[in-house]
Amino acid sequence: MKVTASRIRGRSGQAGRSRLHQLEVAVVISVQAGLAAALAWLIGHDVLGNPSPVFAPSAAVGTIVAALGQRARRTVELLLGVGLGIATSDLLLAVLGTGFWQTGFVVGCAILATLMLFGRSGAAVGQAGGTAVLLATLSPAQQDLEWPRIVDTLVGGVVGLVVVALLLPINPMRILDRDAAPIFRCLAAQLREVAAALATHDQPRAVRAMEALRDMGPDLGRLHEAISGAEEVVSLAPARWRRRQDVERFAHAAAHMDRVVEHSRGLAHRSAIALQYKEPIPRDLSPSVDQLAEAVELLRHEHRTGRPSDRTHHKIRDAVHLAGQARSQRVDEFADAVVTQLRTAASELLRATGLDPTLANQAVRKAAQRGKEPARTLRRSG
Repeated sequence: MKVTASRIRGRSGQAGRSRLHQLEVAVVISVQAGLAAALAWLIGHDVLGNPSPVFAPSAAVGTIVAALGQRARRTVELLLGVGLGIATSDLLLAVLGTGFWQTGFVVGCAILATLMLFGRSGAAVGQAGGTAVLLATLSPAQQDLEWPRIVDTLVGGVVGLVVVALLLPINPMRILDRDAAPIFRCLAAQLREVAAALATHDQPRAVRAMEALRDMGPDLGRLHEAISGAEEVVSLAPARWRRRQDVERFAHAAAHMDRVVEHSRGLAHRSAIALQYKEPIPRDLSPSVDQLAEAVELLRHEHRTGRPSDRTHHKIRDAVHLAGQARSQRVDEFADAVVTQLRTAASELLRATGLDPTLANQAVRKAAQRGKEPARTLRRSG
């Protein structure tokens, strides 16, 4: 009962933090969108002399609300969509004239052409269709709409990028840490669950840990989206250029964390099978998994603080050393597979700290061999 209540409180707290994060993001995007719309209208109306610069604020907002990491691309898509809509409309209207069926035909052709060229890009398709509607319906009454449409879109897109890059740039490391936190937290917690399951011979507990690790896909996806956004910010915003190396380091670590999660899932799976078949579990196997969980927590802490990963390296070697001692004791097929999965996860975790693959594998191999040495010495003396 206590365990269940603790889990419920943990999930409730995590949900509350997630909602708070969503609220903060919504507030930032809202302020950026409002500022960008106001500036785009001001430039279009007061600087360029357009009495009704409707499309400049629209393009600015379209750029702002695009997903992080796609804002520069969204601006290009807006311009391409407008250009394609203008080209299609001008060509067809010159041949077909204007009217209700001509409007429908022109809009359909503009969207079809955009889909064929750019795929299902909402920004390009929307702008192409909207531009075609505008020209097909207003051209008979108002001439020369093409150039103001292009200028408005360009002004809006550029203003949107300026707002997110210069005036209100987000903190890339803050975003990365928030989206990485659930991954590191869940991975460490479930590895501890596997360690506890091995210590207590609780097979259902290992199964639950395996299922929780299997459900981490959405969190990993959000992290990669956040990395894309952070890379965009440190590329566009001069105020954030100094964080470029930190973002690169985080992106490198995230690529390997995917594989750490995958191998940890395999570790939990084989632990569950070993317990199901009632294989003997060496006393050092559970502590080795627990040490790996601690290494995951240390890695996140060192990434957040920008410190070298020395403590993480040491903890990973401790985990592999204990796994080597476990393998030197009596192990059957699936318990041995647990050790293999732990060593592979440890190697990927070392790579996540920035260690070269060859050096990471050598470090794991040496630590495992040192773990086996006491058993060899005992056998020789015996």
